[in-house]
Amino acid sequence: MEGKITSIKDVFEQNIPIKEPEIVDALIPDMKHEVLDVSIVQKQTDAGEITKFKIGVVVGNGDGYIGVGIGKSKQMRFAIDKAVADAKLNLTPVRRGCGNWECPCGQPHSLPFTVTGKSGSVRVTLVPAPKGIGLVGGAVAKTLLTFAGIKDAWVVSRGETRTTINFAGAVYEALKNTYRFKK
Repeated sequence: MEGKITSIKDVFEQNIPIKEPEIVDALIPDMKHEVLDVSIVQKQTDAGEITKFKIGVVVGNGDGYIGVGIGKSKQMRFAIDKAVADAKLNLTPVRRGCGNWECPCGQPHSLPFTVTGKSGSVRVTLVPAPKGIGLVGGAVAKTLLTFAGIKDAWVVSRGETRTTINFAGAVYEALKNTYRFKK
């Protein structure tokens, strides 16, 4: 609000934590979200069972920023709002490039190199593809890669990918690893 930070790029360059989802709304106005998974969870109490909705959501601008979040509430609308707020707090930049040796274009349409991610039993490897291949992988992976702004990639997955939240978490971790240092 004071004008000290003018772009989301400054936030990640200075390694400032995002503590309010309204910061993301102010810095990236064209942020979109999509519901990935809806499940019903129950908790046993002495008076009976409490049923809640558990929602998984992805947010992104299609230009290098993506977040994944989970929200629970008794009403679906509130669960979606909580999940979107959580996803905005978990926003991460995604490095894009043209990392395939077959593609000489040099435009940022794919990944710069092969990355892996793991969540639960799901292990995902994202491999850069030449221009025109498209996104080759499951529906959840295609959604996350589209929200990150990646147009061409191969997705190799192992584990129980029917668990949508873990599959989305593994793809998110792989995209997050595009900005990690190699050990």
